[in-house]
Amino acid sequence: MPPTSLHIRDVLVTPNLVLAPMEGVTDLPFRRMIRGIGGCGLTWTEFVPASQLAAENRRALAMLATDPDERPFGIQVYGREPAILADAARMAQDHGADIVDLNMGCPSKKVCAHSGGSSLMREPLLAARILRAMRAAITIPLTVKMRSGWDAGSRNAPELSELCVSEGVEAITVHWRTRADLYGGERRLDTIAEVVDRVRVPVLANGDVVDAPSALDTLRQTGAAGLVIGRGAVRDPWVFRTIEAALHGQPAPVVTQARRVALLHEFLDALRARFPSDHAVLGRFKKISKYFTEGLDDDGALRTSILRGQSLAEVEAHVLGWRDRNPVCAPHAHG
Repeated sequence: MPPTSLHIRDVLVTPNLVLAPMEGVTDLPFRRMIRGIGGCGLTWTEFVPASQLAAENRRALAMLATDPDERPFGIQVYGREPAILADAARMAQDHGADIVDLNMGCPSKKVCAHSGGSSLMREPLLAARILRAMRAAITIPLTVKMRSGWDAGSRNAPELSELCVSEGVEAITVHWRTRADLYGGERRLDTIAEVVDRVRVPVLANGDVVDAPSALDTLRQTGAAGLVIGRGAVRDPWVFRTIEAALHGQPAPVVTQARRVALLHEFLDALRARFPSDHAVLGRFKKISKYFTEGLDDDGALRTSILRGQSLAEVEAHVLGWRDRNPVCAPHAHG
């Protein structure tokens, strides 16, 4: 049987299924939704620019918001200046984080252009200096999230992982894609498996874990201690419960389409309560509903109407209209 829990030093992650940090997605309402469904052992905030956090930027500080019962939770930061990242890590610890993570995996041009995210994989000496400074600044566990490498010719995650561990990193998440793959590429898990063989800290596998079969296959091929799930959770917030059930040899939860849409409406209410700007709420809601409504038996009608909606009132009317027309739907099994 695959593992069902893991420790990052003294932080117990059970089940060993982790919500990935995602910009514009893993805000407090989204994390509450995932935790409310269950099956997720660790949640991450959106990744926070270290320079803005160290400068006590109001928006950056707001990204650290959590609930008293959100345990364990981690804060991920990114940047390239060791001293600034050390300050950001210290602030994350002061805000109650159980773990601080250095983002070495984001592939976005904006982040990489400022030598953050996955671009650090091309500067291992700088990465080491950053981690050394962060390690000295905090007492809680320090982790790293990276890709397999910058491109197919430089899959250096195994060597870089050894360097990270030598600087005090206590767990590593590796995405099978390279930075050049962006969100495509051919699925390869061998680099993650090599990282598992190279280091003696928990290694978590990331990338295209979307259901129970993909989860079990990833664990089998890599020997990873756990899984980090990103876009799979956006498409299906029940994915953690589905995989947790599979890890224990139990049947997947069955969720009706009506329940999916009801949850979508609850999420809209939660966003409105959290963000004062209708524009911000609409943008975040559309980002989630674009994927969340896939698979409904309506030929994409609800998804299209939400994405074309120009106001919160219009979007909500579409959601409630779908609910009223479909009070009872056939079960939609996950996993």
